[in-house]
Amino acid sequence: MNKKLTAALSGGAVLVLALTGCSSDEGNKELDAWAKRICDAAPAQNAKIAAADAAITKAAKDSPPKELQKVDAQAFQDLSEGFKARATLLEDAGAPPGVDDGAKNQKDAIKKLTALSATYADLKKQMDGLNTKDQGKFASGLSEVSDEMKDVVSQRKSALDALKKLEASGDTKQALLGQEGCKQATASASATDS
Repeated sequence: MNKKLTAALSGGAVLVLALTGCSSDEGNKELDAWAKRICDAAPAQNAKIAAADAAITKAAKDSPPKELQKVDAQAFQDLSEGFKARATLLEDAGAPPGVDDGAKNQKDAIKKLTALSATYADLKKQMDGLNTKDQGKFASGLSEVSDEMKDVVSQRKSALDALKKLEASGDTKQALLGQEGCKQATASASATDS
């Protein structure tokens, strides 16, 4: 059952790259300032999300029930907080200035990130509630969590797609590419993918 959970998360690491495809030319100063706000927070958010995914994967390999429960519950909490932080950052930054459909794409990304955060919070509650003293009940509960992780993979892909769409709006990508925080996030994500 832990293998299902690990497999469900394997595609999740891609999401950390969504707003970090980062080179800039002389662009819109307002858009560059917007991109700086986004990219300055990217490394910390990406690190939290990546560490949580890694913890789940590591714990899935023959951890005793109590340890698995503790690690996964904390990782789900961290994932919930990481994606909520991304949604809040996008909300606080506002729509990318001077970009057609920027506000629409921003709202869609916020909505999907917020929903993903709520799903991870629910998974944390489920993990906290598992009975670690009864192996059969624990396995059954873990199976239910694993089944829900299939939906999480779909939600993460949807959130990634929304972020990519926001990134591709107008000159947004070029503005993001020039920011140091996005360059750092891209470099660290590339290093972990190899």
